[in-house]
Amino acid sequence: MSRLTRLGFLPLCLTLACASGKRWVGETGAGPDRGGSRILLDGRQQDSEAAKSDTVAIGPTPDRHVDDEELADAPGERPKLTLSGTKPVPDGPLDGQLLGVFRNTYYDFPAEADFQGGKVPLMNRSCQAIRSVPKAFYEAVCVQGSGTLTTGATVSFAKRDCSCASVCERTGQRICFDELDRQSFPWGRGAMGKAITPLRSVAVDSSVVPLGTPLYILELDGVPRQPGGAPLDGCFVAEDRGMKVQGQHVDIFTGNASITGHLNALVPSNSGVHVYTGTARCQAQ
Repeated sequence: MSRLTRLGFLPLCLTLACASGKRWVGETGAGPDRGGSRILLDGRQQDSEAAKSDTVAIGPTPDRHVDDEELADAPGERPKLTLSGTKPVPDGPLDGQLLGVFRNTYYDFPAEADFQGGKVPLMNRSCQAIRSVPKAFYEAVCVQGSGTLTTGATVSFAKRDCSCASVCERTGQRICFDELDRQSFPWGRGAMGKAITPLRSVAVDSSVVPLGTPLYILELDGVPRQPGGAPLDGCFVAEDRGMKVQGQHVDIFTGNASITGHLNALVPSNSGVHVYTGTARCQAQ
């Protein structure tokens, strides 16, 4: 039975509203007895007798308008959720530190071969054209950060505000790219300058989680990597950043749009995940 099934979350009152971008707030706790680690999504710690239970209160979240730019941090469904009711605090690892409940999203690795239509030049940091690509591919790769060309080369984000680049409609940015060796960077390059790995690398706000930090994401432990596939172990590494990855937010690199859809069905975007650091099981990753 997967960890996701064993958690047995109580039903939430979910009201679909206007958009994503919910700020997830969690208190920090540590230690095997999980004392003091009750998480309240409205940011308050329980001090009453009710705090001794295994549930936490989930306060309502006011709806707010969110434009398309904020929705551009990852693909997939992005409903705005208004949550109320209670949610159990699941059993986490016996060691390490609970950083809190983080907003969760997913990003992948678009391929030029999957897109058609009118073309625009894909520019490098020296404002030289790498090649002309379908505009829809440019729109995808300027949001996701990396992608693969029909030549077999990988392109990854080099810098924004390139006067020579086309405007990315979803973000309003003009992005230039580096062309990378596919052997060294089969899935693109992260913010640390290293190759990133599907279902291992995550993008974070590095002011909240330092780059290079091993992380354990409770809700993804035991979830199949793909339909019928081997289970994930819940271990990830903070190796990337994103323009819209801010605060308590993990953007999980899937490498493939179909895997994004698969994980969205099991652990939906914006549902909130418990993120730990310092767990021995993930230190050797």
